[in-house]
Amino acid sequence: MNITIIGSGNTATVLGKLLKQNHHTIEEIAGRNETTVNALAQNLNAQACLDIKTINTESDAYIIAVSDNAVAEISAVLKMNNKIVAHTCGSVNMNVLEKTSENFGVFYPLQSLRKELNYTPSIPFLIDGNNAFTKQTLNGLASSVSKNVIAANDATRLSYHLSAIIVSNFSNHLFALAKQYCDAHHTDFNLLLPLIEETVNRMHYYDPAVMQTGPAARGDKAVIQKHLQLLDDAPQLKNIYEMMSESIQSLYKK
Repeated sequence: MNITIIGSGNTATVLGKLLKQNHHTIEEIAGRNETTVNALAQNLNAQACLDIKTINTESDAYIIAVSDNAVAEISAVLKMNNKIVAHTCGSVNMNVLEKTSENFGVFYPLQSLRKELNYTPSIPFLIDGNNAFTKQTLNGLASSVSKNVIAANDATRLSYHLSAIIVSNFSNHLFALAKQYCDAHHTDFNLLLPLIEETVNRMHYYDPAVMQTGPAARGDKAVIQKHLQLLDDAPQLKNIYEMMSESIQSLYKK
C-alpha cells in the first residue's frame, strides 16, 4: 500500500520503518516539527509535509501517529473524502475521525515503541473500522507486519490500553526506582536482570498469580519489617513496598 504517516515521533518512526520493511511505500511524512519530519522522511525515502492543509491526497491510507490529545486537532482539519484514515491510539475513540473521511478506523500497536531502539519488537495490533471495507483493509495492513492482529472496539481497546500501562509503564517505573536504590547503596542492578527476565518468561507458561513468590505471598511479616526499615531513606519506594505487600497479602488470603 501507499501510505502517508502523520507524525514524526516514536510511533510514527517505528511504524514507518516496519511498514517500509514489509514492502509498503511511505509516500509522505506530515507534521509540524521540521527537524524530525525531514529526518524521518529522508530515512523512509518519503516526501515531507509541514502543513497538513497541503498533504497529498493520493495515498491509499493515512495513519495518524501522534499523541492522544493531538488526534482531535488533526481530525478537525484533515479532510480525505473516501481515503482510509486511522489513528494509532489506545484510549481515543474511533469516532473522533468521523468527519475526516467516509472510511476511518484504528490501527493500534499494543507495544511500547521507541525510535532509538536498533531492533523492532513483536507488535500485536488492535484494529477497528467504521465499515467492513475499512476493517478488512486495516486488518490486511496489520497482518502484513504482524502475526498477532485482532479486531477491538473502543471499549476493548481501552481495556487493553489500561492493562498495557500497568504491565509496561508501572513495571518500568519499579525498575527505575529499584535501580536508584541499587545505585544509592552501591549494589549492581544488572545482577537483577536474570531475575526480571525469568519473571517475565514464566508468564509464557503459567498464570502469574500461581508464580507469586516473596515474603508478602507467604505472610512473612518479619522480613517485610526488615525491608521497610531499610527503606526509611527512600520514602517513595517504601510507600510502594507497603502498598504492594498489602495487595499481595490481600490476594493470597483469598
